[in-house]
Amino acid sequence: MNVERPINRPEDPLVLNGIDGTTGQYLVPPIALPAAAEVADPQVETARFEAWRKWVQRLNWNTKFTTPFDAPEDDYTKSGWGVVFPASASEALRKSLEALIAHRRERVEEADRCHVLIYQPGETAHQFLERHGAPIGDVDPTLVPYYLLLVGGPDVIPFDVQHSLSLSYAVGRLSFDTPEEYARYADSVVAYETAASVPNHRQVSWWGPRHPGDRSTELSADSLVAPLARGAPLGLPPQLAKTVAAKVRFASRDAIEDDATREWLLDALHGREVRPAVLFTASHGVGFKADDPLQLTKQGALLSQDWSGFGAMAPAHYVSASDIQDDARLHGLVAFFFACFGMGTPAHDEFPLNASRSGNALASAPFIAALPRRLLAHPNGGALAVIGHVERAWGFSIRPLQLAKTTIHPFYQSLWKIMAGMPVGHALKDFRDRFSAANNILLTHLDTNTSDGKLAPRDLLYRWIERNDARNYVVLGDPAVSIRHNDLQALP
Repeated sequence: MNVERPINRPEDPLVLNGIDGTTGQYLVPPIALPAAAEVADPQVETARFEAWRKWVQRLNWNTKFTTPFDAPEDDYTKSGWGVVFPASASEALRKSLEALIAHRRERVEEADRCHVLIYQPGETAHQFLERHGAPIGDVDPTLVPYYLLLVGGPDVIPFDVQHSLSLSYAVGRLSFDTPEEYARYADSVVAYETAASVPNHRQVSWWGPRHPGDRSTELSADSLVAPLARGAPLGLPPQLAKTVAAKVRFASRDAIEDDATREWLLDALHGREVRPAVLFTASHGVGFKADDPLQLTKQGALLSQDWSGFGAMAPAHYVSASDIQDDARLHGLVAFFFACFGMGTPAHDEFPLNASRSGNALASAPFIAALPRRLLAHPNGGALAVIGHVERAWGFSIRPLQLAKTTIHPFYQSLWKIMAGMPVGHALKDFRDRFSAANNILLTHLDTNTSDGKLAPRDLLYRWIERNDARNYVVLGDPAVSIRHNDLQALP
């Protein structure tokens, strides 16, 4: 079957990802690019724009952060591990992670490279690092370890702190409602890493709905999931030898377009046929308004091929936290969800497409999505980590508007590293590098001391969105976890 793949053209409207969980329409209607470009370089100097400009300018994004020669980034036992509690953490919360802390302390080779750190309310990432003596330009694991596990939701340790720390550290986050859930996750990780064998098969599963007339899922299915799973865009002959699975000798199973049903994904998440070590999905995330009582439990749910199209919406169209049963077999899974709000939601829209740059309220308070929380703290043994987006997931991650071709290098590299058994926090380095590169471009544009590198309004808009998009990839779970692949079960 030949499939016409969408190509970004200058006259095309800007299509924002995400489907409204009530109306079944786009969360934000497509906006004409000439109108959108006006917000990138407003004629008036608004307070929000000035705050953003100052924030970018005061950071030295050209600084190259490196770990010492004896602390390789892909080995937490040498580069160090630390847990970061908010100052407000209860004693019960601190005790809930004692098993994981003790386990990491035993494995880190030098005692001064394993730390329990405190985050004070209102600190920026740089203030947090400075207070702990961490120098700008280097990562000193005896002061602040390279692998950092943040504890608590974005209401106590903001998303911005996580994003900024991730430029120089491998960062993950845990956020649950009760100390018991934290303890459950900690015990699950320790059990996985100390067991004589692991239950997962040496398999990666791929899931990518493709809805007719929807440019977002046409792009993600054709130009992201299919190339990753089959080595070629959808509609072209597969080249399986080129796939990431082939490179690391993983079996591969995919469901793209009509096969990407809700039932297929639930079977994969429940381990009903095989128990994949890695699961990658690309779809719309379902979104709800700030005052909708379903927002906390359903926001970021994964929209399946069962969705009948614009104007329709029902729970049978998506997979949410409540669909994961207690008998699911998730232990040892690393999942990557490319979906809007798949990992969480900030309080305000970070992509305000209006000249005043005022972001609408997305939620009464920032929060972590329910689905990854359910997977990580599952009572039958939780997932090791879940990776994905805070805020919207943009097609710019797949095809930047400046280019006529797709570029999925960060996805390929991250998944290769995960399947090769590297820590998940380190596996996202390519996304962090893209975030840093976009910051450098914007910093050059804002530099009043040079006329070089100035961007036209439309190009500035593109770079601004690309920068926010790359920034918003996060790890939920301990960033030091990794897949044990030497003793994974062979497929039946």
